[in-house]
Amino acid sequence: MFKELLNLWKKQDLSKQLIQKSLETLRTDYKMFKDSYHCLRQCDDASLIEEIYKSDKLINKSERAIRRNVLTHLLMFDKAEIPAGLTLVSIVIDMERIGDYTKNIADLARLHPKILHAGKCEEIIVSIEQRIDNFFRLTLEAFPVSNAALARKVVTGYRDVSRDCTLTIESLIKGEVEFNVSDAVTLGLYLRFLKRIAAHLYNICTSIVNPFHRIGFAEKKKKD
Repeated sequence: MFKELLNLWKKQDLSKQLIQKSLETLRTDYKMFKDSYHCLRQCDDASLIEEIYKSDKLINKSERAIRRNVLTHLLMFDKAEIPAGLTLVSIVIDMERIGDYTKNIADLARLHPKILHAGKCEEIIVSIEQRIDNFFRLTLEAFPVSNAALARKVVTGYRDVSRDCTLTIESLIKGEVEFNVSDAVTLGLYLRFLKRIAAHLYNICTSIVNPFHRIGFAEKKKKD
């Protein structure tokens, strides 16, 4: 679907600006993710938290501007562009939600001032963090050129990340791993936020491989 948007709008200056602005928003999301992870998991210095909050406000402002400009664009041009416009609006909503969840991680860092160690869960948590970091990299590369092969790596990889987050949360709830209350609650919320960030990157990538009505769903296999 997003490839159609690029083909339809590639010669229109406003549309180029909208796509570029969306890409900048996703880059900001990625920086916020790295900063919030750093605050919670690597240091007990919360100095980056205010910057994360400021970035979240900029993302919200950018989303409103893109939605407004898409509406203006669709009113001015052919109705054939409506699906492409709706796709871009869907994408920027996912980008805004990623910003919200990275801000939620920053909130955890503020409330849990000491470095969050995952104990016996450390290996799986690090694996989840690394895979989501890679999802960001793949999405940033796939998005501006509608690269379906790269997008599919996120779409197929999301299932395992989602499963690992869910199983680890269930272990915490069942008390299968020893933590003090503060660490257990913080880790459970952190995993939930990581899962949602991954889900919104998945949604963005499904917009590259799917038609509009299947954004957010697995790619439908073609029958022979």
